[in-house]
Amino acid sequence: MNNPITILYKINASAEKIWKALTDKNEMKSWYFTIRDFELEIGKEFDFYESCDGGKYLHRGRILEIIPNSKLKHSWSYPELSDAVTTVTWELQPENDGTLVTVTHENIEGFDDLGEIFSRASFTEGWNSIIGQSMKEYVEK
Repeated sequence: MNNPITILYKINASAEKIWKALTDKNEMKSWYFTIRDFELEIGKEFDFYESCDGGKYLHRGRILEIIPNSKLKHSWSYPELSDAVTTVTWELQPENDGTLVTVTHENIEGFDDLGEIFSRASFTEGWNSIIGQSMKEYVEK
């Protein structure tokens, strides 16, 4: 059963500025994660580590869809912990004096057996923090 997490924020910045923050690995490290091998190209894989609750977890993604200044879709997995692969879709929609940013994380049920830090509540809290605080503060400055 796929019950996606959808997070929506209005950010006072242009879609172009948000897109650059989302797809330029030098900007990403200022608000998101340090992803040294990120390349904006369909099929490219990228890895990064994140520390959480005393653990360090390998994240792996693969770029699935690119619509410049509008949509980025990539897989999201933890290959050291699970065979499950989820998808994350970032959508940017210009709106009056800003941009509506929607993030949809699908198939997270595949991580249910990995414990509380991989729960729906934890992912929801994480995406709200990443978009509603980190990204928003970074691109609105």
